[in-house]
Amino acid sequence: MLIGYARVSTQDQNLNAQEDQLRAAGCERIYTDKISGTVSDRSGLTELRKQLRRGDTLVVWRLDRLGRSLRDLIEWVTYLDAEGVALRSLHESIDTSTSTGKLVFHLFGALAEFERNLIQERTNAGLAAARARGRKGGRPEQLKPELRELAIQTYHSKKKTVKEICEMFGISKPTLYAYVKAKAEG
Repeated sequence: MLIGYARVSTQDQNLNAQEDQLRAAGCERIYTDKISGTVSDRSGLTELRKQLRRGDTLVVWRLDRLGRSLRDLIEWVTYLDAEGVALRSLHESIDTSTSTGKLVFHLFGALAEFERNLIQERTNAGLAAARARGRKGGRPEQLKPELRELAIQTYHSKKKTVKEICEMFGISKPTLYAYVKAKAEG
């Protein structure tokens, strides 16, 4: 069975053109959403996912209607493939029920992985260069060492509540507990 999915980003936009294309392609059922693609919880898409069965083909007008990024699309294709469901995009002329369509998607996946690896390599190189110049990463210390010690002493004196100590020093409870733990360990 051909099952369509159409989406527009705002309530003001119209689904008619997408629905017409999906009907012309032979879709027996069409699920829709009027919500941004950046929102992962889309009721129409959730309902569609429940209805898909082995042998079905999910048809979209354009790939960007289904996923907000290449990674999302690859996750969808992986899920659909595992469920025995094909994906067909009318605009991009991709059909994963064919060998050519599968090849195109595998190429997309390989390119996305290559891009992620490049970003990771650049990030690590930048961090290494910053460390070589003496820059230390991470968040700055909340308190100077002498104030940190005073906060720990106040905590151990049990004369103030944890809440009062945190308010007094302008730190959070997890930060105070981290200071106390670090002092105890060493």
